[in-house]
Amino acid sequence: MSVVLDPPQRRPVTRDERARTPRPWVLRLLSLLAAAAVLASAVHLEFAPATLLDGLDDIARLLDRMLPPRLDDPARISTLALETLLMAVLGTVLATVASVPLAFLAARNTTPHPAVYAVARAIITFCRAMPDLLIAALLVRGLGIGVLPGVLALALHSIGMLGKLFADAIEQTDPGPREAVRATGAGPLRELVNAVLPQVVPAWIGAFVYRVDINLRMSVVLGFVGAGGIGFALQDALRGLAYPRAMGIVAVILVIIAAMELLAIGIRRVLLAPKNSGPRRDRAARFALGGLVGGATLAALVVLEIDPLSLVTWVGPALEVFGRMVPPDFGALGTDLFDATVQTVAIGVLATGIGGVLSIPVGIVAASNVSPHPVLYWMARGWILLVRAVPELIVAVVFVAALGLGPIAGTCALAIGSVGFLGKLVADAVEEIDPGPLEAVAAVGGGWWKTVGAAVIPQAVPAIVGSWLYLLDVNIRTSTVLGIVGAGGIGYLLFESIRTLNFDVAGAIVLVVFVIVYLIERLSGWIRSLVV
Repeated sequence: MSVVLDPPQRRPVTRDERARTPRPWVLRLLSLLAAAAVLASAVHLEFAPATLLDGLDDIARLLDRMLPPRLDDPARISTLALETLLMAVLGTVLATVASVPLAFLAARNTTPHPAVYAVARAIITFCRAMPDLLIAALLVRGLGIGVLPGVLALALHSIGMLGKLFADAIEQTDPGPREAVRATGAGPLRELVNAVLPQVVPAWIGAFVYRVDINLRMSVVLGFVGAGGIGFALQDALRGLAYPRAMGIVAVILVIIAAMELLAIGIRRVLLAPKNSGPRRDRAARFALGGLVGGATLAALVVLEIDPLSLVTWVGPALEVFGRMVPPDFGALGTDLFDATVQTVAIGVLATGIGGVLSIPVGIVAASNVSPHPVLYWMARGWILLVRAVPELIVAVVFVAALGLGPIAGTCALAIGSVGFLGKLVADAVEEIDPGPLEAVAAVGGGWWKTVGAAVIPQAVPAIVGSWLYLLDVNIRTSTVLGIVGAGGIGYLLFESIRTLNFDVAGAIVLVVFVIVYLIERLSGWIRSLVV
């Protein structure tokens, strides 16, 4: 995912950019194919709106049983909440440390050899393709129950995102400073430190802050597989049908994530706007962030009781578990593996389609430059924040309890999460469009609806399509683990094979998951090159 750190500067469109502008027939064809895929997924999953409407009463009754929220043991929940936050920070720091050298090897303009580039990119892709919950489940088998497997799972999965973003930032650097440093006779390492790092640090900081926000959401559910954090208490409450206590824990999670998001917004504004703050203040702000991260890292090691040596010695036991997955056994599950794979893809496609359609009106209303009224703007932004704050796995638990086991619950959970995620991206894209066409429509007397249809949507379409494709990739990965709570897909077979120590079967499923995610990512990249 590309992180937009500053609004793009407006400039005339070049001839090459006009040549890359998608033709109308391309968008129409892709729209038809997407609609066909969504419809086929709905038919395969037997997803009918009437079924969902019939289940709304069950969902309402379940939510009523959850109210009012209750915290039976505030001290324990506070400890687990702090543990969750520190896990997210430490996991991100470890991923950053590993991603920096990996990014230099995975960037075309700094890699020492094409073979090294290919291996580094393969490592990054593999880390991104494997869901963090799956990595945590495997590490728990090798290292035991506790926070260490959770921290390592967050770190390994984060390398997939940070390594890619770091490498992309390196490839986009200006070669001029490198040539100037090279002309002084400096070696390759000095060249990278003096000419490349100063250019990429702002982008790296933005990616780091954003990843902490993501990992906080991820760490919430790691307790479902025994990897520490507040998710363990939440799962315990749900299993005991103590719904008010579960809602109290969810409320705590919402407060933590909302506070972290506001903090992240503030940090990005301070650190990523050097033009307005001056270089001295910019250096001071970065130094302060470094001190804050360093202090949080030390606090994490102390509070979580993690021996720094264990951050190295974990490799042996983990490799022992991963080694038991080879060779993979594809025959043990028979056709069940194929059926679960198709169901997983169908859940991801259908949830993305539903979320994509519903996110457009939400995103437009949540865009400050076109929202029809401040009240609607804040309502839309509040909804987006609320939905994004609750992990899909928790939403899936609610739908499973209300609608029963199966892919319908997983599809609904992913669709709701997609509305929040895409709604924010749509709103950001609309806020960055050229205001000229809006002013032109208003000048001829066009109303709000006319402005949206003629000036807003046409400009935002490329960004919206790119966001949809990215979300499809994310939803496919997420749908592979929904089975842990009975929400359909290949996740049930995967976690059941790990629970029963059938690691060769788990190896086959992991390989299938990797192939699915890799193919979806390549397909998304190809489509994105046509329309974005």
